[in-house]
Amino acid sequence: MKKYMLYMIASIIVLCLIILSYLNLHPVFGENPSKEQKKMYEGFDNYVDGTFVNLVPTTMDMGGISGGLSLLRDAISGGQDRNPDDHLPVTDINWPIINSEEDSLTWFGHSAFLLSIDQKKILVDPMLGPVASPVPFAGSKRYSEDMLHIIDEMPPIDAVFITHDHYDHLDYPSILRLKNKVEHFFVPYGVGAHLIRWGVEEEKISELNWWDETKFKGLTIAFTPSKHFSGRGLFNRNSTLWGGWVILGNQTRFYTSGDGGYDSHFEEIGEKYGPFHITLMEGGQYDHRWDWVHMTPEEAVQAHLDVNGENMMLIHWGAFTLAYHGWTEPIERALEAAEKEDVNMLAPSIGETVILDGQYTKPESLWWEM
Repeated sequence: MKKYMLYMIASIIVLCLIILSYLNLHPVFGENPSKEQKKMYEGFDNYVDGTFVNLVPTTMDMGGISGGLSLLRDAISGGQDRNPDDHLPVTDINWPIINSEEDSLTWFGHSAFLLSIDQKKILVDPMLGPVASPVPFAGSKRYSEDMLHIIDEMPPIDAVFITHDHYDHLDYPSILRLKNKVEHFFVPYGVGAHLIRWGVEEEKISELNWWDETKFKGLTIAFTPSKHFSGRGLFNRNSTLWGGWVILGNQTRFYTSGDGGYDSHFEEIGEKYGPFHITLMEGGQYDHRWDWVHMTPEEAVQAHLDVNGENMMLIHWGAFTLAYHGWTEPIERALEAAEKEDVNMLAPSIGETVILDGQYTKPESLWWEM
């Protein structure tokens, strides 16, 4: 019996060492900011006691034991219609339009999209991999077929913008496939360390703090606050920053919220940078147990109004199941809220290109009602 116990203890220790080694050595987890970087962050208002913080105190409590039990119950029960019955089709990419002189927007599902603005090709949160997880056997799998091949079809990319380092936004396989055809990367503070570990040259990376502005090939770029969190491993939560992006061109004023809960920062963004011709607002994967870091569809519509948006597209849905609501519920609720608030809501299919010509026409079909 004693030998058996010693064997079990030794096995557990070895297993823990293997897991810790994997967490520390596998590049999918990225890299933590250096000591020198952390020292610099100490001068930031949004960096306190070694981690980045939100503009307002934000709890990470999901209801204690009762909340944990309710999560377990929902995970076991599975919920209703959380996933499509079959793979979602991907519309054939309209490369002639994307490569034309017209401004356009192409959605790849969730929060990944290609923005053509002033003939510049901009990718935001290009998560095109098959699973939103550090390991292929766990985590939410993409509703569509693997989309990594689309990267090979893309023209040279002027810039990639990352909102934060969670796996459903910053994807290791996608960056590996993209890095040699991208001129520059714009990321929140701390995220550059991930990219450098993955082989992106340091001189191709610009890190920004909230409200930082810069110019890029005639575009005005600004990084804006959101109410969220970050981290790719067990021990580095909030070691990197998170937020949204403003991109202002000659014809199109564009804003994407990144992930985050509803708060007063949207009004500040609208006052400073609005109006916007089009906004991409996060409004999927919500739950009352984490409403401080993800918006409901109705809150997304209100946030669009707060930033002085003219046309809106809902993002953070259509690719992965990360919450317990039905997979089509976000867009259905968003369209209903948009109608009540007289907001023009775009809902393109995955892979469809919307021409940003001032017309911003609504879709002719509700493609998700397959």
